[in-house]
Amino acid sequence: MATITLDGIRKHYGETEILKGVSLDIRDGEFLTLVGPSGCGKSTLLRILAGLEEQDAGDVSIDGRSVNGTRPKERDIAMVFQSYALYPHLCVFDNIALPLRTRRLSFAQRLPLLGPLVPGRRVIEAGIRAEVEQAAAMLDVTHLLARKPGQLSGGQRQRVALGRAMVRHPAVFLMDEPLSNLDAKLRVQMRAEITALHRRLGVTFVYVTHDQSEAMTMSDRVAVMMHGELLQVAPPEELYRDPQDLRVAEMIGSPKINVLPAAYWHGQGLPLPHCVPASATHVAFRPEASRLGPPADGQLLGTVANIENLGSDLFLHVVLRDGPVQPAVVRLSPEAPRFAIGDAVSLWLDAGRLLAFDGAGRRSATYEQVAA
Repeated sequence: MATITLDGIRKHYGETEILKGVSLDIRDGEFLTLVGPSGCGKSTLLRILAGLEEQDAGDVSIDGRSVNGTRPKERDIAMVFQSYALYPHLCVFDNIALPLRTRRLSFAQRLPLLGPLVPGRRVIEAGIRAEVEQAAAMLDVTHLLARKPGQLSGGQRQRVALGRAMVRHPAVFLMDEPLSNLDAKLRVQMRAEITALHRRLGVTFVYVTHDQSEAMTMSDRVAVMMHGELLQVAPPEELYRDPQDLRVAEMIGSPKINVLPAAYWHGQGLPLPHCVPASATHVAFRPEASRLGPPADGQLLGTVANIENLGSDLFLHVVLRDGPVQPAVVRLSPEAPRFAIGDAVSLWLDAGRLLAFDGAGRRSATYEQVAA
């Protein structure tokens, strides 16, 4: 297992700054996910950690030891790529065994014809076979060991790639969008399998994805990146309930958080909610932090534009009077009154769950938070 420290990492490609002084501490044995839109720098940061690219400035340390300039194979890490990176001419067994053979067999022992005759080869191969079979059993690919990658499904190939990383017994697993090539159903299954694998191995996982569902369901902590900057690092529940940046609030959560300009209340002839400071420029609220009722004075008024019935959840899209183009989304509780498309409604907000942000998009404390 290993702790990782990234301190002031900067990276340029020509005139474009990809990473803008990223600093991050990753705990021993935790599952940390880097999440953000394409081009935000998360994969570049992972490749710098792996030693596949060199930063322009900053330090990378693993277990307190600087690895700047250290070759990838000397960093005690294993990386799983989006493309699986399996050798198509090798069977599953040989793909998994490859790093062990490279590390344990001498040049002479690896020769195709003479290698088996070199003393010690048979004993080493027996040990390699035992480790490969153990990893294959853990990943449920024992029955696939004789097949070639072209004969496998996407999920099976991903398990093989994980097995090849596992047999190295690395201190750190790095995963770069490993599920992006899978269909939606298989992604859900593989999320659970990777999370269970992390619990069994107990080593440090650093995972990169643009899918916030993956980040929220798999991670001990999530690091949100955008435009080469680290916006917030926190457990999933904290990111959802207590985002410190408006961009984090808008990225995390499905359906997306509702955001209204503070000026909208004044435009409707209404005061801001009593808990929101006058300095706030935007007020945000989750779908479950509001409820609907018949039109009432002193409340935000609108019209039901769409209804999404997802079985366990019922979401109503409400176009506010003279409001933003994007409708507000409200989740109805089972006991709430029902509305139809076209109904006029008022929007009631739970003041204790409102999020206020200033002009720079940074979180503003509500009066309730200050009092607490």
